[in-house]
Amino acid sequence: MKKEEFIQRCKENGLELTDHQIQQFEIYASTLKEWNEKMNLTAITEFEEVLDKHFYDSLLPSFSSSIKGTLCDVGTGAGFPSIPLKIAYPELNIVMIEPLGKRVTFLKEVVRVLGLEHVDCINARAEDYAKDHRECFDVVTARAVANLRMLSELCIPLVKKGGLFLAMKGSSGLEEDKEAAHALKTLGCTLEKTEERHLNDGSSRVNLFYRKTKSTPVQYPRQFAKIKKNPL
Repeated sequence: MKKEEFIQRCKENGLELTDHQIQQFEIYASTLKEWNEKMNLTAITEFEEVLDKHFYDSLLPSFSSSIKGTLCDVGTGAGFPSIPLKIAYPELNIVMIEPLGKRVTFLKEVVRVLGLEHVDCINARAEDYAKDHRECFDVVTARAVANLRMLSELCIPLVKKGGLFLAMKGSSGLEEDKEAAHALKTLGCTLEKTEERHLNDGSSRVNLFYRKTKSTPVQYPRQFAKIKKNPL
């Protein structure tokens, strides 16, 4: 995806990027490529691929749903989807949770060079962070982190009652939703909508939007070893 197409596709979906925002995306891409030579952040580093498979992909859910207020990105990795969303919607308050310290160092550098405010980079596991931050966020996102049965237990305890859990999946998304039906119900969420989109290379993206309708029982989340061994 060329830069002009990225800008146009965003505009067609109601997002008009300013020159400053476009520059931020360019700086983010170059910083990603530079740091990727020192640590494993992504297999995708060429600018046009980054625009399509990282930036545009990260923004897709916001084209059909209002994403505002406080957002927590679980297992954020190199900052997707939270940093593209923050660039596009500067009013968002972002918390990025990432268990690998090296990646947190990278994320803090991105936040610094882009001049982003109201962004916290937390070096922790989601299940540990949830102990002191239960039901604190309007939106909780996760992109390419884990199977939905496990992922839901890591994310949903962080979502406010009435808030949104956004699971960003590939082509297996609808199948994962069916498999995770018991987990989602137990943790207090109901499926609000599903949305399938395609990137420039034809690959499928399935975004699952869950509304939290009741508080998560206090025994969740369990420690990750238990979640992995016996997912809900």
